[in-house]
Amino acid sequence: MTLFSNLIGVETCIILKKILSCFLDLGDTMSKSRNIYLKMKTLKEARDILFEQFEPTEILSKEMISVPDAVGRILAEPVAATLSSPDVHLSAMDGIAVKAAFTFGASETKPKELTVGREAFYVNTGHVLPENTDAVIMIEHVNVMDLDRIQIEAPAFPWQHVRKVGEDIVATELLFPQNHVVTPYCVGALLSGGIFTIPVRKRPKVLIIPTGSELLDWQQSEIEALQPGQVIETNSFVLGKLIESWGGIYVRHDILKDDLLKIKKAVENAVDSDFNMVLMIGGSSAGSEDFSKDVISDLGDVLVHGVTIMPGKPIIIGSVKEKPVFGIPGYPVSAIMAFEQFVGPLISLMLGQPEKERPVIHVEPIKKIPSKLGVEEFIRVKLGKVGNRIVAIPLPRGAGSITSITEADGIIRVPNHVEGLNPQESVTAELLRPLSSIENTIVVVGSHDNTLDILADEIKNKPGNLTLSSSHVGSMGGIMAIKKGACHLAGTHLLDTEDDTYNISYLKKYLPEVGVKLFNLVLRDQGLIIPSGNPKRITGIEDLCREDITFINRQIGSGTRILLDYRLKQLQIDPETIVGYQNEEFTHMSVAVAVLSGTVDVGLGIYAAAKALNLDFIPIVTEQYDLVIPEVYFDLKNIQILLDTIHSARFKKRVVALGGYSTEKTGTIIEI
Repeated sequence: MTLFSNLIGVETCIILKKILSCFLDLGDTMSKSRNIYLKMKTLKEARDILFEQFEPTEILSKEMISVPDAVGRILAEPVAATLSSPDVHLSAMDGIAVKAAFTFGASETKPKELTVGREAFYVNTGHVLPENTDAVIMIEHVNVMDLDRIQIEAPAFPWQHVRKVGEDIVATELLFPQNHVVTPYCVGALLSGGIFTIPVRKRPKVLIIPTGSELLDWQQSEIEALQPGQVIETNSFVLGKLIESWGGIYVRHDILKDDLLKIKKAVENAVDSDFNMVLMIGGSSAGSEDFSKDVISDLGDVLVHGVTIMPGKPIIIGSVKEKPVFGIPGYPVSAIMAFEQFVGPLISLMLGQPEKERPVIHVEPIKKIPSKLGVEEFIRVKLGKVGNRIVAIPLPRGAGSITSITEADGIIRVPNHVEGLNPQESVTAELLRPLSSIENTIVVVGSHDNTLDILADEIKNKPGNLTLSSSHVGSMGGIMAIKKGACHLAGTHLLDTEDDTYNISYLKKYLPEVGVKLFNLVLRDQGLIIPSGNPKRITGIEDLCREDITFINRQIGSGTRILLDYRLKQLQIDPETIVGYQNEEFTHMSVAVAVLSGTVDVGLGIYAAAKALNLDFIPIVTEQYDLVIPEVYFDLKNIQILLDTIHSARFKKRVVALGGYSTEKTGTIIEI
């Protein structure tokens, strides 16, 4: 009997053992039903496992294809010329063909006369050189005496102005080695070398299986009656086009509901056919209806379940009948990151190509970017050149936010041993757009306003292809960004509660040593955004403290938050009595969406946001929304284009159409 059983008694020990056994059985059941990640791998470990498992000995079979159709394809074998180019001596100029030796001795003082048809022959560019000639004298250097006689004042040297046989290509010489990517330029060389069809590697064929009972095809008529919880399936199309961009081809399977047997059958059929790879989208996480792991383990081997990256953590890598089968996460950004780190590189490996690498540059975040230890994070950022540095503005990090990729200029990778990045710390970013585009980006930081979207659209139609990149951190956040030199301009609507003016006192207080200009963008109506029909019969700010009202606030430092707190103080309302006062959003549209969704009853925002979503609106104040522009940037060409756009009648017309705006002062400089 053990010391433990001696101390607590044999019967008690038996009972504890049974309890422990129950917990172990429950844990085992949970791990099976919930697919708990037990052995997550680092990104490097997972990639090593993938590439070691599927390192191809004979990469892909080949097919013959006509040269003009081969652009973008990969040569399966080296290709040698069968013809020389040119295959005869050709004249490179318009003039006369001669035997160089016959011209020796000619000079200005002692010109030499040649007989046409015997010692000299007229030729044009590209003509075959006549027999027994080896040089061409340009027609400009020939004195024509009569039809049969010409005169030259300088000798020719052998092969002067002649394209000799094989000058470009010599028959049997290697044109391109295996694994070479055929470009449009290559087409000319191949055809000139007598090559009309070439062996190329077959493109890896990938089956994409979207799974999920909540998914609908965008082509379906039921889309118009989309029910709560239903989602339009998009990942398969995104991944399919990514596959094509990496050199593969894809087939999209019909959406499969969450049915283990049906999904397993589709994968089994695929690996038994000519598919080189299978992607199951969705069902890779730890949910009770996430079947990807079970499918792979039933048919083959699970090599990796879970990787310490964000987004993309739930990816599954498996092998079924020696073919790679992936469980791709269902969130759009996770799916893209999983593809770019694993699936795309494997396609390159199959094609005998190096992995694609994006160009990288050094950037500086404008604010602290927190990160989790033990996880490698891919932070999507907007980029812009401000002064002599490239600043990075982090975008929303949710794996379901596809716009965080479409709006991103670059990706900052935070290693798993780093706990966040500090403001103005130099880090590297992978570029998603050309550097020239980033250098033509105007960076605006500060308060959100819907007119910025119109402005961003309008300047795209101006010379220079400018981009407006806005980050919504509140009015005070914009002023602080100006102070740090992190943006070209800031949007602000800070109310001075002492004299009811906007922005001026804040600029004097926080930017006393920074020369700036204050430029009015719009006057706008700010008020309470409420559901259509006003079901709670809200009449004003005084109703926010009602127990049956749930409020959504703006972040600390925003002009809207300052306005609210000012009015609450005037009405002697304690913010603690407002349900939801501590809950914050960062844009007027986010506030409006919260009201529309029914998660809250009311929020403070601009009329344009309420109108955009067909919500009701109770006006509170007409406020002044201005742009703060440092003097050092004011005369820059791009800023002047921006200001000219703001002054334009077209811009003002579009702003007024939003509703709740006045352009009476738009474009005026305000004295500070």
